[in-house]
This record gives sequence, structure tokens and C-alpha cells, in this order.
Amino acid sequence: MIRITQMKLPITHTEEELKEKIIKTLRCGKLPFTYEIRRQSLDARHKNDKKFVYTIDVCLKEEKKIPRKVYNNNIMLIHEKPYQFPKPGEEVLQHPPVIIGSGPAGIFCAWYLAKAGYRPIVLERGEEASKRRESVDRFWKDGILDPDSNVQFGEGGAGTFSDGKLNTLVKDSFGRNHEVLKRFVEAGAHKEILYQQKPHLGTDVLIGIVETMRHQIEEMGGCFRFRSRVTDLQTENGALKAVVVNGSEVLPAKVCVLAIGHSARDTFSMLYERGVLMEPKSFAVGLRMEHPQTMINEALYGEQENSILGAASYKVTHTCGNGRGVYSFCMCPGGYVVNASTEPGMLAVNGMSYQARAGENANSALIVTVTPEDFPDAGPLGGISFQRELERKAWEAGEGRVPVQTFGDYRLHRATKEFGEIRPNIKGACVPADVRSILPEEIGDSIEEGILAFGQKLKGFDRDDALLSGIESRTSSPVRIVRNSEMLANIGGIYPCGEGAGYAGGITSAAMDGIKIAETISKKYRNF
Repeated sequence: MIRITQMKLPITHTEEELKEKIIKTLRCGKLPFTYEIRRQSLDARHKNDKKFVYTIDVCLKEEKKIPRKVYNNNIMLIHEKPYQFPKPGEEVLQHPPVIIGSGPAGIFCAWYLAKAGYRPIVLERGEEASKRRESVDRFWKDGILDPDSNVQFGEGGAGTFSDGKLNTLVKDSFGRNHEVLKRFVEAGAHKEILYQQKPHLGTDVLIGIVETMRHQIEEMGGCFRFRSRVTDLQTENGALKAVVVNGSEVLPAKVCVLAIGHSARDTFSMLYERGVLMEPKSFAVGLRMEHPQTMINEALYGEQENSILGAASYKVTHTCGNGRGVYSFCMCPGGYVVNASTEPGMLAVNGMSYQARAGENANSALIVTVTPEDFPDAGPLGGISFQRELERKAWEAGEGRVPVQTFGDYRLHRATKEFGEIRPNIKGACVPADVRSILPEEIGDSIEEGILAFGQKLKGFDRDDALLSGIESRTSSPVRIVRNSEMLANIGGIYPCGEGAGYAGGITSAAMDGIKIAETISKKYRNF
């Protein structure tokens, strides 16, 4: 196989023009070939001459006829090995492995264990994705919160009500990243996610995908149980014996995967009380910021609309004079800010896009890293206390609704009374308020400095009528559940997994960690 990198074509190119470019690059004339796009990125440095940049794998039966002088740093022979799931081990497993949580980590761990014949049982505190959507819509409309089925909890995890971004910075030499994308395509995602630089699914598509994956797992012998919250663990001689479901049912288990997500605060407390070793972890907090999508398109594409490229996305970072770093996170082109609360009397926000990304506003979180030194309480759960304090202030600032402030008022430390040209695109009730009062002074000042710096890079970013809402407090887990080289916690049989356990940061990396845990279990135990 021959891999071509850095192959550029105008964004308006046709499939035939792509084939002609391959023929010209390889000087292969009329030799028959097939090709696969492995990566497509955008070069928009020249606004009037935007190009797609490709990495393409080409297969020719008569590969030896390609002139040797064709090969260089961007054209080379490769030999890729397909992903291989390990063969089962020998230790007898008396009970099916239990997976707590059906977010990306849990569902991918379950898929590969089910495929390998382990009949996993997935326990999910929330509802099936379609029922969960109804509960979330009801909350956004009427403010009626279901603490167990909401934007954070339920089938698909927190990523289901997000932009569904699938890019990751995790280095992957085992092929797990491509496996994740392949599973999504087989469950209904469009095939372009296999090679796009910044692939995304969208909330409307994700719901059907996670339900399809659940059906696949069930057909392979797995089992899902919804409205099943794990409330306790039973151990014996330092190893897991059983999990307790909904405070009463005792489910025997020798193997348990903790794919609980970053917002399972009551579960973190239970695990801590049962002696599971964990430690506080740095994360980030901040606000959501909204701008007109046409303004972002103009800044990045040089035009307000482009039917080929769709809504533009950005990534910005700044180091403040106080040493804090401010950066954008989970940018949602053509998206919505959403009320993502899980506890009564507290309020958190997140960002979400549908697949079309056709909303009027762009939004992203502008966040600042916080460390255990910032937390009011010492110990592993100090970060949760910090989150809760901010979320109580956010709930009070908006009296239960999402508080929103213009950047002009934010700079003047005054509550917003009315909005300007930009109107909030928010799922859930919102109200003009004083958002800055929610934040610790140093974080509030850092965000202001960051926005002014970003205005020098993206024209209009620091406009006075841009909107800020908060609090964005669930960027990642505030806790890390310690695991050893065998992926085990200090209690035998417990496998911390995914974003909630502190080993991932997004849909793709969480899914990859789920696959990794499935591999570890398979290497040790005999299947059924």
C-alpha cells in the first residue's frame, strides 16, 4: 500500500479530480487502483484559495511499476496491521462482568466484551436514550429536573447532549481510535467521520447511534438495565464480591468496570467510603460565550456562509499576566448553550450542536484550569465541593434559570438588564444577570483578559454584546480513581475506566479507554 500525505486540492474539487491528482502524483498512468481517504483537513490561511489537505492510502496490484523516484517524505510504502482484540485468558469468571455506566467508555467496553463472548451486564442509572431525550426536553421546557436522567446521566452519557466531537489528542499505536470511528459508522454515522480532521456527530444523530450499539450488544449476549443505580459495593478479602443496585438488589460480581462519568458525585462518595483509592484532580471552570456564527465564519473563512465547509469552529488560548491559562473548550458551531444541571438548587451549563450545526450562534466554553490548591476542602472530593459552590452561585444568580451577561457589562462588573444584537440560543430558561459574580475574582479577571486577547485574533470576539453564561463546571472529572499497571483499583476486580475515573477527556478517548479495559479483562479471564 502507498500512502500519500499533504495532497492539496481546492475545496470545490470533484471525486474525478481527486483520482486524477492521485494518478499524477504516483505517475501510475492507466494502472488500476483503489484508494481510501485517511485524513482530510482544511487549509484556510488564504481566504480566497481555501484547500483540503489529504492523506490517502492507495492500493495497486502492480505496485512495482511505480517509479522509485516518485517516493519521498510525502509518498511512501506502508504496511498497516489491522486491530486485533486479544484472545481470552484462562482464569474462570463465575459471573458476567458488570459495567457501571453506558457512556462512551461503558458502551464500548461492553461492545467488545460482548463480541468476545463475555455477556456483560451494563447498569445505567438513567433512561434509554429516546426516553432520556423526553426527560431532558421536559426539563428545558418546564424546569422539572430528574436527578438520574438528564444531560449528564442516561444512555450515551454526557456526550449524547453535546456537539458529538470525535477528535482526540491521544496517541494511538494500537488502532483503537479507528475502531471507535468504525463502530460509529456501522451504527449509523456518516462515513466521512473516518477521515475528517474534526469529525462530529451531533446530538440528533448520537441518540440513534447509541441505541443501535445497545441492540448490537444485546444481540451478542450482553444485557442492559436502566434505572439501575449502583449504591454500594460488597467486598471480601480485598476483592469485589457483589454490587448493590438501587439500595436493595445484590448482584454477584467478580469484575466491575467503573465507567461512571464525570458527574456521578454520589457514586464517588460511596466509592470513597468503601475504601476505593482516589485523588483530587485538576480540571477547568469558566463560562459559555456566544457570538453570531456568521461573524466566526467571516473571521475564519473570509465569508459569512460556505455550503461546502459549513459552520466554522475555532480554538483559542491565552496565558494571562497572573500565570493562569485561558482557553476555548468544546466549541459548538451553530449550536446551543444548554442547562446541564444534575442536582436541585445548583446550575451548570454545557454546549450542544445538532448534526447540521445550523443554529444562529456559535458558542464555546472559555475556561481556566483549577488545581487542588484552589479547592475549599482537602481530600479526594475537594473538587466536587468546589464545583458545587460555583453551581449554587449560578443557580442563585439566575434564580434557577441560566444567568446571562453581555461582555460589556461583564467588564463593568454590573448585572445585564437587556441584551444587544446577539440573542441567547439556550436550551432551558435564561435571564439577564450578573454572571461575573459567580466566579472567584482571579478566574473572572483571567476570562476578561483572555477574551480581550482573543479579540486580537478573531475580529469581533470581544464585542460588547457577546454573551456569557455560566457556570461551565463539568469540563472533566474532578477526581482520579487510582489504577495500577493491570488497570485495577486497590480493590481487586474493580477497573476504573473513562472520563469519570480520570483517564479520558471526550467521547473518543473515553471510548478508547473502554476498549483498553475490555482487552485487559479478556487477556485474564476465560469467556463464556
